[in-house]
Amino acid sequence: MTLSELAGKTAPQSLLTNIPRLVAHYYETRPLVSDPLQRVAFGTSGHRGTSLAGTFNEMHILAVSQAVAEHRAAQGISGPLYMGLDTHALSEPAWMTALQVLVANGVRVRVQPGTFTPTPLVSHAILEHNRTGADGTADGIVITPSHNPPQDGGFKYNPPSGGPADTDVTKVVQARANQILEDEMRDVKRVSLEDAMAALEDFDFITPYVEQLPTVIDLDAIKHSGVHIGVDPLGGASLPVWQAIQARYGLNLDIVNTTIDPSFAFMSVDRDGKIRMDCSSPYAMAGLLRLKDDFDVAIGNDPDSDRHGIVTADGLMNPNHYLAVMIEYLFQNRPGWRADAAIGKTLVSSALIDRVGAGIGRKVVEVPVGFKYFVAGLLDGSFGFGGEESAGASFLRMDGGAWSTDKDGLIPGLLAAEMTAKTGKTPSQRFADLTAKYGATAYDRQDAPATPDQKKILGNLSPEQVTATTLAGDPITAKLTRAPGNNEPIGGLKVTTDQAWFAARPSGTEDVYKIYAESFKGAEHLKQVMDEARDVVGEALGSS
Repeated sequence: MTLSELAGKTAPQSLLTNIPRLVAHYYETRPLVSDPLQRVAFGTSGHRGTSLAGTFNEMHILAVSQAVAEHRAAQGISGPLYMGLDTHALSEPAWMTALQVLVANGVRVRVQPGTFTPTPLVSHAILEHNRTGADGTADGIVITPSHNPPQDGGFKYNPPSGGPADTDVTKVVQARANQILEDEMRDVKRVSLEDAMAALEDFDFITPYVEQLPTVIDLDAIKHSGVHIGVDPLGGASLPVWQAIQARYGLNLDIVNTTIDPSFAFMSVDRDGKIRMDCSSPYAMAGLLRLKDDFDVAIGNDPDSDRHGIVTADGLMNPNHYLAVMIEYLFQNRPGWRADAAIGKTLVSSALIDRVGAGIGRKVVEVPVGFKYFVAGLLDGSFGFGGEESAGASFLRMDGGAWSTDKDGLIPGLLAAEMTAKTGKTPSQRFADLTAKYGATAYDRQDAPATPDQKKILGNLSPEQVTATTLAGDPITAKLTRAPGNNEPIGGLKVTTDQAWFAARPSGTEDVYKIYAESFKGAEHLKQVMDEARDVVGEALGSS
């Protein structure tokens, strides 16, 4: 991908979204049901789109909210629905629309009055409610497109397990929502906004989450060490949570940016010239990186706070590197976890995790892309940790109980401070120790063009269609179209050797496929792996 001349620079006025126009389109644009791109489509993180393209509009939210209300009624989910939202401009309009439908369907909706509510706090609240077994089973909704650009909106449903809904749920909700759109909204129940707001149940998401943090992080060690922590919420919903943490525990913590602006005009532009609140991107995180020498560790979060970015004096850590560091530290410093608690990783996460797992004597379970595959394991304690390459992770409480079953961007940040306080080494210094022990890796992700037909073929490949026997000079050890950890389809292909691997998956929104690759032999070898990956995939597509 070509590096934009704006990358890492503050967004110019010409890049800013016209927020009034965006919101007007949310209410006024009617999606074309005949266009597949304008129908409800649940990906790995719910339905996303923009009102400007007819992909995230009021009709979508009316339909999907009605579908969720019907689903929870059919499943006997009678408890409250915990509802969060982030700071994107379309989040509040969609939040209000969803409330009108949910209340009309008799759903008791609990919300944080007067502020935004991050994804991990919704997951935590669902689990806390359902732990008691009283007042009916609870579930939740978060209105967020995660780290996506300012013009985007998103809607995701979390069932009683507290984590992202699996396909057995999302397929039902998606199909019903599209049927409602086709039937011109006849089945949608809706009350006035005034009546919906009057029916809401105020709920404090922040205090229980903050008060229980010592069950998952050693905050005393952080406080007594005086580790200096910097935090940049990137204009997101984590701001009031970090403020509460700072007030409650008296940590040596500075919030470097308290701006909430739906245009995200304060952001540094990402690599491709777009505004994107991606805390794993050094370009989007340029503001915090300029302050890296002011802190022992610094933390960034995306708008719904389910992702983390870790900055030390050495710079922004690669998400894969920090996953490995967290795993190595946690499994040696959480004696309350089950002795057989496993490490959960997505198949495009670093192979360094496999080496770390072998080194500390823990099983590594490799699953397809999607945090939903970690939910059951985090819920029952059979996974101590679940993490994915895009800087999303969660882990257990110190006693082995579930903390959140969705990605939590706050506790990885606090863990960076804990390990610095208790070991005297920052996460990047600990990563250097890991590479000295297990080998240094080079990792990259690129896009390659693919037609819709080619993407469909790639998503349904069989290992036999890959005829190559070597990759970048090494014998191929596996050709995978199903994840080894749970035998679920990966929707693409992964090829491994003892020293490298690549994976190819079709994009759900663009005419490209994504190639992920890693090598333990350095950057030049990684380039060779990438080049040969394109050839291997191209041959497989051509032979289909």
